[in-house]
Amino acid sequence: MKTLSITVLVSGGGTNLQAVIDGLADGTITNTKIAGVISNNPGVYALERAAKANIPSFVISPKDYELREDFNLALKEKIDSLGTDLVVLAGFLVRIPEILIDAYENRIVNIHPALIPAFSGKGYYGLLVHEAALKRGVKLSGATVHFVNKDLDAGPIIAQKAVEVLEDDSPKTLQRRIMEQAEWKLLPEAINLIANGKIRVENGKVFIER
Repeated sequence: MKTLSITVLVSGGGTNLQAVIDGLADGTITNTKIAGVISNNPGVYALERAAKANIPSFVISPKDYELREDFNLALKEKIDSLGTDLVVLAGFLVRIPEILIDAYENRIVNIHPALIPAFSGKGYYGLLVHEAALKRGVKLSGATVHFVNKDLDAGPIIAQKAVEVLEDDSPKTLQRRIMEQAEWKLLPEAINLIANGKIRVENGKVFIER
């Protein structure tokens, strides 16, 4: 079986990128290599994580382009040039352009820090997700790995994991626990399933071969 070549897109600290790097190192993820890391922000710690792991990294920012279409094209061209089989969004806070979604149908995965469809879609990202969950008073939150389509956070769901919300949680404590108990486990597991041909998508639903 061909080795899955993934490109990881990041915006910040890169904790989910680190989970993927660690998953490759400890065998949680097999038959996979990271072709490159792309950040829309220069100077973020995710780029240092890539450097420490000897992974090529690149900064492609919308701020460097007068037209959004030019940024979209530059992003797609870089992903294409890396020989990418799967695009992994690991805390990437830029709307994925349609030209990329069309080119990589059911080959872009995202990790979202809530149990979709709860607290998902426009305006729900980062700590805002956890603030909304606490404000609503939910007893369970968690994380979702899903394929990306043209509707925000609405692509086929690959896996979800629930995490208990504690009475004294702040958005930051809840965020950290969801990362540790759900995100850092789900994303490597999903990549491994894809890399080993265990996932198929039919009629907008994901089927997993165990």
